[in-house]
Amino acid sequence: MAFQLPDLSYAYDALEPHVDARTMEIHYSKHHAGYTSKLNAAIEGTDLDGMKIEDILMHISEHSMAVRNNGGGYYNHKLFWEVMSPDGGGEPSERTNIHKAIVRDFGSFAKFKEEFSAAAGTRFGSGWAWLCVSGSDHLFITSTPNQDNPLMDVVENQGTPILGLDVWEHAYYLNYQNRRPDYVNAFFNVINWQEVTERFNAANKGASDL
Repeated sequence: MAFQLPDLSYAYDALEPHVDARTMEIHYSKHHAGYTSKLNAAIEGTDLDGMKIEDILMHISEHSMAVRNNGGGYYNHKLFWEVMSPDGGGEPSERTNIHKAIVRDFGSFAKFKEEFSAAAGTRFGSGWAWLCVSGSDHLFITSTPNQDNPLMDVVENQGTPILGLDVWEHAYYLNYQNRRPDYVNAFFNVINWQEVTERFNAANKGASDL
């Protein structure tokens, strides 16, 4: 199989009370596993078999809806698990490039949190909120429907995602029911800023100049 369900680096209950163990287990072992399996089925025997997921997504307009939905679901969840950590939360160190860029592009960390929370809270129906690096190496916040993401050539605001929040109901309903704002706020307690910083540095060619 071209794509494998990635191992989690923490236990299902490691993010409690912010993300409950039962939601984590279902989300990872059912939803993410399902996207992975269906993506492999959609690309089997095609020229996409063996390609990197990022390369597939950047030209997603050329491919089927099965590849779009399941490729997005595979990539988005892989990033989601990696940008959370039991040791996460808080605010990145002021010495880090990501903190400097947040202040440069949003004015303050508090303003960034406000704008990101609004993007997550106002996404109608199912989708994602994103912090991305643009082609001009600046940060921007956006949201996408369903399993789309900013790598895709079908979205309005394209860029490199470095932080993503799943706002599908299956990501939070067992613990938060219809209280999406509470779930969004809780997410800030588990953000793995070290991972986000590494993704920012990799995407941002001018990181050393900050």
